[in-house]
Amino acid sequence: MSNQNHFDIIIIGSGAGGGTMARALAPTGKQILILERGDFIPREKENWDTEAVAVKKRYSPKNETWYFDGKPFRPGHPHYCVGGSTKLYGATLLRLREQDFEEVEHAGGISPAWPINYADLEPYYYLAEKWYYVHGEAGADPTEAPRSQPFPYLPLKHEPRIQQLNDDLQKLGYNPFPLPMGVKLGNENGQPGPVVDYNLIAHFDGYPDPTESKADAHVIGIKPALEYDNVTLRTNSTVERLETDSLGRKIERVIVKNGDGNEELYSADWVIVAAGAINSAALFLRSKSDKHPHGLANSSGLVGCNYMSHNNATFVALSKEPNDSLFQKTLGIADFYWGTDEWSYPMGFIQMLGKVDDVLMEWESPEHLLGMTHAEMAAHSLDFWLQSEDLPDPNNRITLNANNEIVLQYQLNNYEAHLKLTEKLKSILSYIGCHEHLVPVDFYLGHQFPYNLAHEMGTMKFGTDPHTSVLDTYCRPHDLDNVFVTDGSFFVSAGAVNPTLTIIAQTLRVADFIKQELYGGA
Repeated sequence: MSNQNHFDIIIIGSGAGGGTMARALAPTGKQILILERGDFIPREKENWDTEAVAVKKRYSPKNETWYFDGKPFRPGHPHYCVGGSTKLYGATLLRLREQDFEEVEHAGGISPAWPINYADLEPYYYLAEKWYYVHGEAGADPTEAPRSQPFPYLPLKHEPRIQQLNDDLQKLGYNPFPLPMGVKLGNENGQPGPVVDYNLIAHFDGYPDPTESKADAHVIGIKPALEYDNVTLRTNSTVERLETDSLGRKIERVIVKNGDGNEELYSADWVIVAAGAINSAALFLRSKSDKHPHGLANSSGLVGCNYMSHNNATFVALSKEPNDSLFQKTLGIADFYWGTDEWSYPMGFIQMLGKVDDVLMEWESPEHLLGMTHAEMAAHSLDFWLQSEDLPDPNNRITLNANNEIVLQYQLNNYEAHLKLTEKLKSILSYIGCHEHLVPVDFYLGHQFPYNLAHEMGTMKFGTDPHTSVLDTYCRPHDLDNVFVTDGSFFVSAGAVNPTLTIIAQTLRVADFIKQELYGGA
């Protein structure tokens, strides 16, 4: 193998884990290669076109077939592009609650304890919030974990209809709070604010952002990393296999298929795998060998197991008064996170979403409701995302078929909590100025696979025991010496908040470990 194909560090994937790791390690001066199977999403009018993005799935995988329940389907997630799935994410960046790191009893079973605690991640949570321009208000969320510092940026301001929703919820005795959002407003460096032109980010949630206001892993991670001469990005480069040395302890070759379909070989002293919990597990299973007969680093038999994705639902409530908000995704409700007096088990989290338009409204609800046209329904919509915890189950897993294609096995669990959360939202509709009707929305979750593929977690969980975990507490496989996995694979449990900030924080923690332990703090 030529020296041109050898690097100090190879990073596989450019999303929340890979993009953040690239920026964190770029200043070391080490020769870093980022391998991304997709390409840059072009800035084009279709970026904000609902028909193109939501209906025709313009930015979803084109030639990808997965299997669920014995049937093939085209996954809407993940997104293969520079920045990964963060290019189309909604940029809600929440910390797990402190108790989420502990063993918690749910109605459907036990959510196990993590091998690290909240305090281990707290400084990295703050750094993640600073890097990713997270705007929020410390102390407003009644379930928020202790913070060493306030949010680095002030919360986004509610538009009038959302402020009214906030006030109505407070009158009911609830504690709505400004939703922590990762968005670059252009005035973060000492200027008063936040002031934002909501016209620029109205199509923000679930769409690519050509203005680059959204704090995604391309804008925050990859672009700053590429300012260093020692960092190289190669797009349209799909990693097919990882091959070890004769002892089976070190990755010696990274086998890549380029955009022309030709094979390329690379090597590195250290390999960071951040392809997403599904694809990282699939890569390890695909890389089986004599030394790793059941898949790479799979002596525990747990690679691909314990897949989690949250129990989610998206609903549109129809406000009795028009909602002319451009960007309504500024409010969250965690009052039911740990349950209520009537039901003592955890339920989950409610937050606002980006508004539907008439195209999406017609697609989601073909029939008119309440005598309204689809345009009128969209103009009156209040859009909610409900999220509850699903529990790790070794039978919920990623496997491969004879053609090395991804096979998903998943059974719902802990779903009663999600139903209770939905009932809570329905019970307050008339008190927040809405008709007593909820329209389910599939745009975010997809029609073909009934569970959320956007929140991939748990397929290579971390821990201290090599028999019951795949990775150690710094996300290095127990069975390998020169590999780290920094995507949602390491999650032991899911919590009920979006996983992205925790992925970023743990990546920053692992990056510090790499710099301090492996490179003497370079």
